[in-house]
Amino acid sequence: MKRLIIHGDPGIRKGAIVDYDGTEVVCFAVSRNGEWHGPEKVQLWCTVGVESEFEDFEKRNFTPHFLDVDRVDAEDVEVVRPKADLGV
Repeated sequence: MKRLIIHGDPGIRKGAIVDYDGTEVVCFAVSRNGEWHGPEKVQLWCTVGVESEFEDFEKRNFTPHFLDVDRVDAEDVEVVRPKADLGV
């Protein structure tokens, strides 16, 4: 599990599946930052991981401040699924 900061908005929401740098991950949570104040472009702060980590995310079995952080531009993200299906 890690934190993914996306500079710009590729049109994803909670439960999205994205591919960046050859890695396909599920967005467990998405926080939208910079809407009113902040950087010129909106930033999406996503908690991402593989599907097997979703149970740990639900039970909060992780420490958010110690997650690895990746930063990527919205243009470099390939959206596989833009939002959650009923399972996630």
